[in-house]
Amino acid sequence: MSQTKQEYNEVLTACREVFLKKNQDYGTSWRLFRPSSLTDQIYIKAQRIRNIEESGNNAVGDDIRGEFMGIVNYSLIALIQLHYIQIQKDPTDIEEIAGVYDLWAEKTRDLMLLKNTDYSEVWRDMRISSFTDMILVKIARIKQIEDNMGKTSVSEGADANYQDIINYAIFALIRL
Repeated sequence: MSQTKQEYNEVLTACREVFLKKNQDYGTSWRLFRPSSLTDQIYIKAQRIRNIEESGNNAVGDDIRGEFMGIVNYSLIALIQLHYIQIQKDPTDIEEIAGVYDLWAEKTRDLMLLKNTDYSEVWRDMRISSFTDMILVKIARIKQIEDNMGKTSVSEGADANYQDIINYAIFALIRL
């Protein structure tokens, strides 16, 4: 389990570096995304991975590792957006935003560690394509929750699904 935590943290650190570098290049323009648009951005990346997995063709040349990293970051951005919507705040200061990124990253890692105890690291025996499919299922669930205006009867909310997506993408990155 300590190996998983170390590998997870290494991947998360790499994702965070990309997030911060993109913010240097583009600023916080992503703050204009509504949560539903972020869900669609994650969908685009996951569907591209699936297309490459199924066809073997990669016309653009960007590898799927970068796409999984994008899924991690867009999911964390979605959690950041949901956080600021809930508290009705609209910051642009990257230091404050990076603190919320870190908060959700830590919460998500801690959730993974709890679940990993119950599941006994079974993810290490899974195919990368299964992670892709699981991410696509979670996206479909989030879309339904969004279409229901955030209301669920017995299911977890969008935030829990984003956290699961992050964990599946990080598992894929570790496996890659």
